[in-house]
Order: sequence, then structure tokens, then C-alpha cells
Amino acid sequence: MINVYEKLLLENKAWAKEQVQIDPEFFSRLSHIQSPEFLWIGCSDSRVPADKITGTQPGEIFVHRNIANMVVHTDINLLSVLEYAVEVLKVKHIIVCGHYGCGGVKAAMGNQSLGIINKWLRSIKDVYRIHRDEIDKIENEEDRTNRLIEYNVMEQVMNLAKTSIIQRAWKNNQRPHLHGWVYGLNDGIIKPVYEMEPGTHIDHLYEYDNL
Repeated sequence: MINVYEKLLLENKAWAKEQVQIDPEFFSRLSHIQSPEFLWIGCSDSRVPADKITGTQPGEIFVHRNIANMVVHTDINLLSVLEYAVEVLKVKHIIVCGHYGCGGVKAAMGNQSLGIINKWLRSIKDVYRIHRDEIDKIENEEDRTNRLIEYNVMEQVMNLAKTSIIQRAWKNNQRPHLHGWVYGLNDGIIKPVYEMEPGTHIDHLYEYDNL
């Protein structure tokens, strides 16, 4: 009897064989160069794989995922990915993609203590606090959560614009374009909810003068 993890290895071999049959130079080409145009900051949810839902191939999207697709200014992991994508890979677009029905956002709207994840969800609670008057007027619980999911994506795009990494790239290279999207688990459709073109001015409090 094949173990679950062994099935993954078998599927991998079958996939690799198929790729070579379709394109004999596929792996040789990938192993020598990486030049994606997109950085994808998405949720860790297993139902939202960046390549599958966008129909892209290996090498086309540089990916970072965490719970609820957050851009936190103290997250060295995220900032390292961002800096590499912008300054080395020179991506033209950065996409923050959330998804409707996100468990992380839903948890942030409640008061249950969840251990260490409380610290991560605090940033989402802050977004909720800012928009609480509007969100709490929505009668349906699912709709309330989904509205906060949209606002959270918008806030994370804004958090990108607040970084010196993005502001430097905007000033010197007129890129990248920032996008906020939300993926629908029920229909598989991505909904654009926010975008910022290179050079967009934000509150001067967050803009750096000496870049």
C-alpha cells in the first residue's frame, strides 16, 4: 500500500516526465534563469495556489505566502522576499491576493485566544477597527467577513507602498505596479479591489525623502 507522501513523489515523477515530453528543454531552461514579472503575496490556504488559479507556469511568478496574505513591516521574511523580487528579479507587478472565506480574517474578527497567532492577527484587527462602523452594519456574517477581507487586501497593498523598498523602486525605476486581488473559492474568479501605479503619493508621513 502506498503512503500518502509516496503518492506525491510518484506524481512528481509523472509530472517531470510529462514536461520533458512536451518540452525537452523545459528544466534546462528553468535551471539557468529566473525572470518572473510578478511577485505574488498570497494566503497560505491550500486552496489558493498562485500558479493554478492564474494558469501560469514555473518561472513566471515569484511567490510568498503567509496566513491572510499580510505585509507586516517587522516581518523580515516578507521584506527579504520583497527586496529580492524588486531589486534583483526586477518584477514589474506585485499582487497581494486574499480569498473570500479566509479563516485568518474571520478569526481576527472574534475574541478567541489562539496562542501565538494572536500576534499575527492583531494587524487584521487594526484594519477591522478602522472600518468597523461600515462592516458592523452588514447583517450577513459571511458578507461582513468578506468585506473585511477586501479591506485587508487594500491595507496590505498600502503597507507595500510604505516600504522604502517600493518607494526607491518607484523613484528610480518607475516600477512595480501594485495590485490587490481577492479570489473566490466558490467560483474560482479573481476580483481586483485595489491598485497603485508606480509613483502614487501616499500620506507624506510615510514617504521617504532621501532615497
